[in-house]
Amino acid sequence: MCGRTACTLAPDELRRACTYRDRRGRRRLPRWRDGDADKYRPTYNSSPQSTSPVLLSHRHFDQNAPVDECVLASMRWGLIPSWFKEDDPSKMRFSTSNCRSENILEKKSYKEPLANGQRCVILADGFYEWKKQEKNKQPFFLYFPQGPSQGERDAHDQPKASVCNKKSKRVCPPEGTSSDLTEEEEMSEWTGWKLLTMAGLFDCWKPPCGGEPLYTYTVITVNACPDLQSIHDRMPAILDGDEEVRKWLDYGEVKSLDALKLLQSKNILTFHPVSSLVNNSRNNSPKCIQPVDLNSKKEPKATASSKMMMGWLTNSPPAKRKKSNMWGSKEDESKAETKRKSTGGLQQWLQGANKKPRTN
Repeated sequence: MCGRTACTLAPDELRRACTYRDRRGRRRLPRWRDGDADKYRPTYNSSPQSTSPVLLSHRHFDQNAPVDECVLASMRWGLIPSWFKEDDPSKMRFSTSNCRSENILEKKSYKEPLANGQRCVILADGFYEWKKQEKNKQPFFLYFPQGPSQGERDAHDQPKASVCNKKSKRVCPPEGTSSDLTEEEEMSEWTGWKLLTMAGLFDCWKPPCGGEPLYTYTVITVNACPDLQSIHDRMPAILDGDEEVRKWLDYGEVKSLDALKLLQSKNILTFHPVSSLVNNSRNNSPKCIQPVDLNSKKEPKATASSKMMMGWLTNSPPAKRKKSNMWGSKEDESKAETKRKSTGGLQQWLQGANKKPRTN
């Protein structure tokens, strides 16, 4: 299943991180749907009922737009069917944050959006999953391995995810990013964190008594791949690469039954254990994604790399980055209302030990 995610990029960074390919194979940069960039909040700990970024066909909002043209939108997690008759979406009596792939064609809540081509891609740095143990549950953070295209790396100074028997290559993210990107920056290849792309369905609910339409989504899940079965028996349906993302979103060219063939268990994720701090969705800080040592009840002995990693976590973000709401307090959130910037923590500790400036 998928019940908690993290997405820490700023709105403009998110655009660059989720460039897509159209039918002709051209690389395109999605724009935000009008007003939705302001609704998006970077976070280390997102739970159902919160707002998350999704990628979808622009045709859903503009009938004159090409089907293979994509836009970014902010949607609430937990699908509210268009036929829901209550005046308050919180009155939904069943959970729709996840949708089992094998039940899509059976349940009305999902069957109708699928038939209407309402397919979307949920974007995240990664997601959390809990492994059942004798006395408690151990949380893990799961994400795409970061390959050669994701920034420059120093082979000698990078932290490794040895706790899960996987060697993850780490990124060296941009040192600073302006809120207003130049045309050259927009079209340059993204070298930061590789976002996780999860298949989903969305719907638009309109209040019976009138009011603003509410767009909501559900994450489609499949049986866990072999590497993740020791943690949980379910996982999100991962779309691996530009072509799978294109086929899932292009409902004009790829019909529903063909699109469902993309929903497979894929053995392509890496992971590490994290603190139980993430159990409480009100906790929203870099500590949520920081790896922990399961073999030691005490703090692990500090190494040169771990000291540098903690330095990234404790130091304030670069001057050009604006702090986001870390702890979820109303006071802090109101102060951050005018603009949003990347929390940057995931990139800070998952990068190599040597801090390198961005080069385009």
